[in-house]
Amino acid sequence: MDYYKDRNDPTTRIATETPAASAQAAAAKAAPPKKTTILRRLLSPHELATMLLLLHAPMAAFAKPEIPTLQEAGLVESIATDAGESHIRLTPEGNAILRGLGIK
Repeated sequence: MDYYKDRNDPTTRIATETPAASAQAAAAKAAPPKKTTILRRLLSPHELATMLLLLHAPMAAFAKPEIPTLQEAGLVESIATDAGESHIRLTPEGNAILRGLGIK
């Protein structure tokens, strides 16, 4: 929004930001970067097989060596059971991958 310092003299015009524009700029600076869910590489056959196993039931966290890689990709997550054990299950992104392959 522009306004005139001296309303009679148009040469003294000062440009100012609107409150909404400054709020948007502050929000953009303060917002944390969004987590990317796009795979940066192809899944290995072992990773796909692990995801298929997880489709039917959660498994123990130490059951397969592919689990840490799938966790980093955001396709599986760790959950705690009532007995205090840690199990792994598919995340919504992992389910979306299997749906995209026509499996689910």
